[in-house]
Amino acid sequence: MIEIAVLGTGKIIPEAIDAMQTSKKFNVNLIWARPHSREKAEKLAGKFGVKKISTDLDEIAADEKIQFVYVGLINSVHYEYAKKFLLAGKNVILEKPFTTNFSEAEELAKIATEKKLYLFEAITNLHMPNFYAIRDALKKIGEIKLVTANYSQRSSRYDDYKNQKVHPAFDPKLYGGALRDINVYNLNLIAALFGEPSEINYKPNRGRNGVDTSGVVTLDYKNFSAVAIGTKDSDSPGYFCVQGDEGYVRVNGATNVLNEIEIFIRGEEKKIFNLNKFENRMVHEFEEFGEIFSSGDYKKVEDGLKNSLTVTKIIDECSKQIK
Repeated sequence: MIEIAVLGTGKIIPEAIDAMQTSKKFNVNLIWARPHSREKAEKLAGKFGVKKISTDLDEIAADEKIQFVYVGLINSVHYEYAKKFLLAGKNVILEKPFTTNFSEAEELAKIATEKKLYLFEAITNLHMPNFYAIRDALKKIGEIKLVTANYSQRSSRYDDYKNQKVHPAFDPKLYGGALRDINVYNLNLIAALFGEPSEINYKPNRGRNGVDTSGVVTLDYKNFSAVAIGTKDSDSPGYFCVQGDEGYVRVNGATNVLNEIEIFIRGEEKKIFNLNKFENRMVHEFEEFGEIFSSGDYKKVEDGLKNSLTVTKIIDECSKQIK
């Protein structure tokens, strides 16, 4: 198995460790925490049977046994930590959003490709069997006319935000907000299927500190537009739909899990199915990362980085329109 160090003790970490262990591709060698979070790391280690705890980044960078580092920390430090470990010769799995801006993303991609290191963005939906089914179905629905996506989830921290307590997820100085936390799934899906748009517009709902608590992104392509809705201040049923002049492909549910696919082709019976195999939405990505690394398929690393760069460029432009 591939030896990996996990950085962080936050909400995403138990789900990520469970996914790594379920994938049977990665062995969690250690959990890193800041000194004040060491107790949380110890509890996680006990729960998942991880033998080592560390509070020393340099120790991890120098450990020849560790092949990968998973960065599951707040958005504002993604670039700093990923760069440190890439320069130390480690492969990196970087939680979404990839970085805070395009120049950071471009630099990380350059370091990784020059050193032939494996750098992945942990964006769940692009590695699921249902994603590949969507991609294949698009060939059958004719000329694309419209793309719509809605991932709306009222944050568990929104009440605190309304009561003047600001967590990182709602702190613009730490690059929180609906665009990077929620809509990033919609944008990755759209970019992976259709590439870079010609025009980008963002209409955010701004909170009292300027953070986008929700918003609508419109992306213009040659013959159609794509609309991506993401919210942290309200709920709505999630969906993703690509409409063609000969049919449609629809995801019934949130775009980070792609649980159910509905395909309609004119003249055929509608099909509804789910090819995903795991309850934990993160397992498929770790399976795929492990397979890419084990097979040495670096072209897939480059393809993934290209998509991450496209999405980061979209987010950059949207961010200018929040201010």
